[in-house]
Amino acid sequence: MVCIRMAEVSDLIQMQTTNLWCLPENYQMKYYFYHALSWPQLLWVAEDHSGKIVGYVLAKMEEDDKEPRHGHITSLAVLRTHRKRGVATMLMRNTQREMAKIFKAEYVSLHVRQSNAAAFHLYSQTLKYEINDIERGYYADGEDAYDMRCVFEENVSRERREELTREREDNERKRKEADEKGEKAKKEGEKATVVDVDENDEGIETGMEKLTVGDDQVQESN
Repeated sequence: MVCIRMAEVSDLIQMQTTNLWCLPENYQMKYYFYHALSWPQLLWVAEDHSGKIVGYVLAKMEEDDKEPRHGHITSLAVLRTHRKRGVATMLMRNTQREMAKIFKAEYVSLHVRQSNAAAFHLYSQTLKYEINDIERGYYADGEDAYDMRCVFEENVSRERREELTREREDNERKRKEADEKGEKAKKEGEKATVVDVDENDEGIETGMEKLTVGDDQVQESN
């Protein structure tokens, strides 16, 4: 049995430990304290019968005045032993409720690796997030991330919802155009490489002959 409750400062070390077990993106303890002191209502944990923290969600409110008021999911993790039980869904719904009710957020955003199929299914199918954009090379290892959003309709007017929809569609159109240009450039580059090889066969053979001579010289010197 798992209990979902708001996190306390005494939970932060176990939250960090869970993060280290589950995710490649890790944070220093001061970052957990920053979240806990600034937005304590948005940190939730899953605790088992022995008092062990088996899952958590770390979230915040964005402080960019140029953007509409919205929250962001910094990190979500559940130990492998407690997955497939709806724990992540319960954690997310609790923090989202507080974002909408207490902080009056218009929407909540998050990033997820393109290769993380399980997380993407949770966000898109269960929690009804939608892809807003793709962040190229977002992660330290160079992998792209989906920038996803879930709108809190109770805090957004009809006009604003339509505006957000247009913004998302515009981002999708720009992304497709960029992908098409990239694919076209790639094909043109491959075609140019093939032409260069065909037109310079003699030069390639000459280069190979020189390399062979060089290898023989090295062998003789040994």
